[in-house]
Amino acid sequence: MADKLSITKERTAELIAEYGKGANDSGSVEVQVAILTERIRNLTEHLKVHKKDNHTRRGLMKLIGRRRGLLKYIKARDINEYRALVKKLGIRDNI
Repeated sequence: MADKLSITKERTAELIAEYGKGANDSGSVEVQVAILTERIRNLTEHLKVHKKDNHTRRGLMKLIGRRRGLLKYIKARDINEYRALVKKLGIRDNI
């Protein structure tokens, strides 16, 4: 069950290659937001089936808050980069 809620190493490597500045760039803000977005999507699908799983719902809210903080940082740093990242990830602009 934990494997379904998390993302695989291969998917993480794909996200790093797509959003990172290099092959080992797993710490940049863009990569972190992409990985968090993938995890949020997985948890959202899980919660559509298991509506009463409040432990997972709390974890999802924590991930959303962490992603929101990172997006706020990107928006303050470079608004055009923020808009491009939000559009590429397909998430709403709530900040």
